[in-house]
Amino acid sequence: MTSQFPLEPSPIHVSDDVLEDLATRLRLTRWPDDVGNDDWHYGVRREYLQELVEYWINEYDWRKAESAINAYAHYRVTIDDVPIHFLRKPGVGPNPTPLILTHGWPWTFWHWAKVIDPLADPAAFGGDPADAFDVIVPSLPGFGFSTPLPKHPDMNFWKVADLWHTLMTDTLGHEKYAAAGCDVGALVTGELGHRYADELHGIHIGSGQKLTLFSGDRAWDLSGGQPIPPDLPEPAYRQLLSLERRFAVHLAAHVLQPSTLAYGLTDSPVGLLAWILQRWVTWSDSHGDVETVFSKDDLLTHTMIYWVNNAIGTSIRYYANANRYPWTPAHDRIPVIEAPTGITFVGHENPPGVTTPEQRVQSWLASDRAEWYNHVNLTAHEAGGHFIPWELPDAWIDDLRRTFRTRR
Repeated sequence: MTSQFPLEPSPIHVSDDVLEDLATRLRLTRWPDDVGNDDWHYGVRREYLQELVEYWINEYDWRKAESAINAYAHYRVTIDDVPIHFLRKPGVGPNPTPLILTHGWPWTFWHWAKVIDPLADPAAFGGDPADAFDVIVPSLPGFGFSTPLPKHPDMNFWKVADLWHTLMTDTLGHEKYAAAGCDVGALVTGELGHRYADELHGIHIGSGQKLTLFSGDRAWDLSGGQPIPPDLPEPAYRQLLSLERRFAVHLAAHVLQPSTLAYGLTDSPVGLLAWILQRWVTWSDSHGDVETVFSKDDLLTHTMIYWVNNAIGTSIRYYANANRYPWTPAHDRIPVIEAPTGITFVGHENPPGVTTPEQRVQSWLASDRAEWYNHVNLTAHEAGGHFIPWELPDAWIDDLRRTFRTRR
């Protein structure tokens, strides 16, 4: 680690013009008919979306959110012509370990907000100061404040890993560091653990997918075109259908036609909110009531980070680019991801037939994904959805600390 941080902070500030334009667009929204959708069968229910938009117009305060975000130091650098924004929370302890946290979609860097302080200063939260991390939280290129991205229309997860490694080693001067991530961020982190294992203490991720996840001719189909087994028990059958319904439209649109989708979402803040709200509702362990996980202010702050940076088009292209520019290995050793790996599993993402944490771990160990990782710490939780550090921050922190405690 360097003794003094080598960069000058650059606080977040959104111009009044951008906020005024947003307010005008919200007031001029043209609403579709949504008859017969009280149960959300057709997607986001108009009544709830209008409630959110009314709150957005009349009560939501971006400047208050901006102030909370700016309680942390923010930095901007350019690496290989790619703009990179990141937040930093210095570690408080005898020897804080550098840690980079990578978000996914429809995440923002702010989805890590609940875990940043305890990871950086564990003693302030009743923990051991020896567990302290120097926390780096970037926005993925083309997401949030790591925009615009005109020179890199091909950005995807494995290209981000190279940028992150340069950021942590060349830019920030760390000889060795730790990495963690979820969703797309888990793939970025997995690639770090594959390509740069010797320069990492280890990695901690959610779910534990193969880095070839979005490769192949049917990347938009979780089943790979395979029919549902005819002898599947009824509960597992329903579980499989529920899982497919959560991801089918999302993957098809993002892998096949992200630009077509981006025109509507870039022009309409309500369209943008509706598209990502559907994922927050169905991917979180909210049991249909998203505000048990995200308050209205939370939902709108995350949405604002996409809107004010015109980031939706470049963010959703990650899926198509992972397919168009497939991952290729840097070596042929086994496991593919040699860095010591911890994985957190959550109940809302249990595969068909799995109903307990113990079954979830065993199911993953029996899959073709387990051999990809040098797994050293597998933990499953009964509850929790896709946004693990937001939904289960204490569990995520405990799981991550166990992964790194003896590997610093």
